[in-house]
Amino acid sequence: MSTSDHSRAPPAGELSPAALADALGSAAEQVADLETEIDDRGAEELERLAEATTEADRLMDRYEERATDWDDFAGFVEFQNTFVEFVEGLAPEFPHREAFEAADEQFKKQRLDAADFEAAREALAPARQVAGLLEERARARERFGDLRYAANSRRDRLAERSESLERLLALSATDLDVAHDELRARVETYNRAVGAAFDELRADRPAHELFDVVSEAAGRPLVGFETPPAELVEYLGRAETGTESLATLVTYASYSPQKLEHYVEAPQRLKHHVGGHRTYLDRLDAGPLTVAWPPPPATTLEFRAREIRAVLSGFAPEETIAELRRLREFARDGARYGDCREAAYVHAELGPEDRERLESGDAARELVDARASRDRLAAALAAVS
Repeated sequence: MSTSDHSRAPPAGELSPAALADALGSAAEQVADLETEIDDRGAEELERLAEATTEADRLMDRYEERATDWDDFAGFVEFQNTFVEFVEGLAPEFPHREAFEAADEQFKKQRLDAADFEAAREALAPARQVAGLLEERARARERFGDLRYAANSRRDRLAERSESLERLLALSATDLDVAHDELRARVETYNRAVGAAFDELRADRPAHELFDVVSEAAGRPLVGFETPPAELVEYLGRAETGTESLATLVTYASYSPQKLEHYVEAPQRLKHHVGGHRTYLDRLDAGPLTVAWPPPPATTLEFRAREIRAVLSGFAPEETIAELRRLREFARDGARYGDCREAAYVHAELGPEDRERLESGDAARELVDARASRDRLAAALAAVS
């Protein structure tokens, strides 16, 4: 690929996987060819040649206007002498010395014009082209590096894409007609029951009792309650307001100090302790005691249910505890629970578009294409490593 070819080449990231693999191979070959040619000619010789062509071009650019000006005879003579001295200063064995001599021949005239300088530059073209091998190699190496990086990135993305499609096709093999409704019903029934029980604890029971429950639950990692602020727990444990429900205290905290004086003895203390932790209190609900949907594996659910049961015993009615027990017993039926859980995950993961792609066969075709492109890029990368 020539210098102009490099400038026209599309960015590596815009190439298709097949074109990227081909371009990577071609770039590797070009770098190797340039390396061989530079080794044959000698890198030091090429550097000397590059310096000489640069100096010749500098002299012509510097003197052209004066040397072609008929009113500046001194400039014309100065240029001729300077250029002759430059060429004669090149060693007899200097690479492509004949090109410099041919350029000098264009200036051995009584008068010079722009055409003479153009002819001299043309005479130097072969030497300039050879001298440009070092820069061409640098550009080729940069292009090769860009292509290799793009190929690695694209191969990795295609590998991820293949894994995603494999997972999608594996899900399609699951029996979506498995009756997971019973599992969902048990989870939703329990979640509603524990939510109602916690709402009652928050709305009707003394706040210090609620925080006794939350503090105990916070010590159980499988439950997941955030540890309540220590100063708030201490305040509710010794203040007369701790006998009020949390819902009532939160409402009090929104009152003005003047209005609050009618309800509590120390309005500012309540505003400080309750109002100051409003974000935490607003988030405090039964969430950590519920079961997610789709639910966790049977073993995880059984261990969580044991921890949750210990927390529920502090405030929940027996019917709520019974709902948790029935859910836990269902999880102990490993095969049945596993089938229902797998079906639940399939239903949750497969959207309408996924189902359409599976039914039409597009997903299977996409997997074939992704694997083929991935393998082609992997092979291209292995060939140039």
